[in-house]
Amino acid sequence: MRLYPESASSQLEFETVKNLLASLCRTDYSKKKCAELRIHTRKDFINRELRQSYELKLILLQQQYFPNDFTLNISKDIKLLSIPGALLTGEQWLLIKKLTESIGTIFRWFDQERRISFPALTEVLSNSYYEKAIVAMIDEVLDDAGVVKDNASADLQKIRMSLYKRRNELRRMFEKVIQKMAKAGYTADIDESFSNGRRVVAVFSEHKRQVKGILHGESDSRKTAFIEPEETIELNNEVFALENEELREVQKILRALTARMMVYAPLLDSYLHMIGEFDFIKAKAQLAVNMNANLPELADKAQVLLVDAYHPLLYLYNKESGKKTIPVSISLDEKSRILVISGPNAGGKTVTMKTIGLNQMMLQSGLLVPMSPLSQMGIFKQLYIHIGDTQSLQFELSTYSSHLMHMKHFMENANGKTLFFIDELGSGSDPNLGGAFAEVIMEELGRKHAYGVVTTHYLNLKVMANHTQGIINGAMQFDELNLQPMYKLIIGKPGSSYTFAIAERIGLPKNLINRARNLVDEDHFKLDRLLNRTEQDLQYLEKEKKELHNALKENEKLKKEMEQVMNKEKHRQQVELLKNQHLVTEDKLVYLKDMERKLKQIVLDWKKSDNKQEVVKNLQNLLFNQKETIVVNKLAKKVDKQYKELNQPIQIGSLVKLKKNYQVGEVKEIRGKRAIVMIGSLPINVDITDLITVEKLPEKE
Repeated sequence: MRLYPESASSQLEFETVKNLLASLCRTDYSKKKCAELRIHTRKDFINRELRQSYELKLILLQQQYFPNDFTLNISKDIKLLSIPGALLTGEQWLLIKKLTESIGTIFRWFDQERRISFPALTEVLSNSYYEKAIVAMIDEVLDDAGVVKDNASADLQKIRMSLYKRRNELRRMFEKVIQKMAKAGYTADIDESFSNGRRVVAVFSEHKRQVKGILHGESDSRKTAFIEPEETIELNNEVFALENEELREVQKILRALTARMMVYAPLLDSYLHMIGEFDFIKAKAQLAVNMNANLPELADKAQVLLVDAYHPLLYLYNKESGKKTIPVSISLDEKSRILVISGPNAGGKTVTMKTIGLNQMMLQSGLLVPMSPLSQMGIFKQLYIHIGDTQSLQFELSTYSSHLMHMKHFMENANGKTLFFIDELGSGSDPNLGGAFAEVIMEELGRKHAYGVVTTHYLNLKVMANHTQGIINGAMQFDELNLQPMYKLIIGKPGSSYTFAIAERIGLPKNLINRARNLVDEDHFKLDRLLNRTEQDLQYLEKEKKELHNALKENEKLKKEMEQVMNKEKHRQQVELLKNQHLVTEDKLVYLKDMERKLKQIVLDWKKSDNKQEVVKNLQNLLFNQKETIVVNKLAKKVDKQYKELNQPIQIGSLVKLKKNYQVGEVKEIRGKRAIVMIGSLPINVDITDLITVEKLPEKE
């Protein structure tokens, strides 16, 4: 993105955001990348950066562990690895091993499920692979402390075995010499020491000539001399020679390991970059968590649709102070490209501009932004800004001359991919003349299809925004009663500067205020007063709208609660009906079983009895006697106690009893030979012949 002027990044405080991001970086790679953070204009690149930050933010919010603990910069060690004939020490190999193991942990963390869940983060691994042979080759030569193992080579094992034996011999011989000298009273308080890697005896200086050996030196006080005894000189020489031989063999082994690992130098360098890349993404994700930032919808065109957007730094400051930050919502598109914001001083006009500009710069640099995820943000190729006094002493320009120089650059270079911000357009000159120039500048920027925000106190610009296509008005709300800015942007109406209202509230003499009013053009004064009254009416309507919204929410809540109660009651009635039907079914089963038993008895009687006529008579009584076919069950008894049968025709509204299952209900509709009976809350379609009119009996006390 092209910025104008060069200080635009600092004026919009993007450098402060970069410093906050750098404080969250742990590796030198990520800190360097943060310092070189660029504002891009390619959608695919921006989208990838945003997706990576968003996915890692989700991991942090879910409190999942992400294995990115390696933070050391070993780029010099890896570079040395690629040089033929180079040698890396044991400590350097341990760092390379730790780097490789950390990469292995990351590859294992990205299992199949996580690769599907976090596709953008998986792209960081796409051009690399985990090589376990690196750790195996290091473990083959070095132990956990970075010391070359004895079995790294046959020669080293032989040398160290000899060295072990000679050191033991030297120790035993040295102990005998010390005991001998101690008995003679030659040794000082310190029995032994080392000089140039050789074991020496500390003796009093007056006895140094009585001890045969090599004098290595004396103490600062000249009271103690350090002598290598004659008996241990040969052994010391052998140990010294073996130690040098060991060192040469160790260097030979490490040089061979370095040569073998040279082929993996590019891979290890990619590992280091990968670690730094994940650290950078994690820093961006942590910054997003701190700012409550989200991922808006990204469009490859010029547009601004911010929903509940916050100024990132103001949000962090108020968060630490325990204060509330007022969000801003704004929409700039092809039909409404330029927003003219008016209102009183210190009302939040400049902060609103910086909120839009800083969020746009953050988004195009791959940082998540503090706003609703419902927001839609486009991509701009140029960002111009003119905020504050830009008087130039170097070029001997006045404030207004400098202002016009900037506006000249804006008008000459602006296009449909330009986002500009102008604070107090036309200020610094005669209001009438400056206002006229301001109108011309806005018309030219609108003709170039540029997008931007302008703040002003000029009435002519407010009027112009109302009747010029592509330009809209906006106002910062102000509490006239308490003389407090509300920091809330209202789109569609211009705002008053509250000049006389503020003067009255702070207690300026009324005669001075009236004199000032007389000096102002009457139409000008009426317009300002009208804007003042309109804004207050809008605030009142907003308050009423909020109260109505709360009332509707409460009504909706009560409606849901009522529906739940009704559903529970309906369910209860259905359960009760099913219970009753179940009881009737049980009674029918009892009746059928009894009937089966009686029929079996009749069959037996038929076989045994000689009087067949008597058996037939019993069968007729069983099958055709209506009194015996009535199934007397609990439900029937209960209904008979509560209702009395009537010999009346069935009509709409009649209380009826079903003959089959003894249920009682009210006739709601008659359709020919069938009737619709409401039993509880359920309608049932029944044949009229299956119904009997009943009357409810009075309850007994």
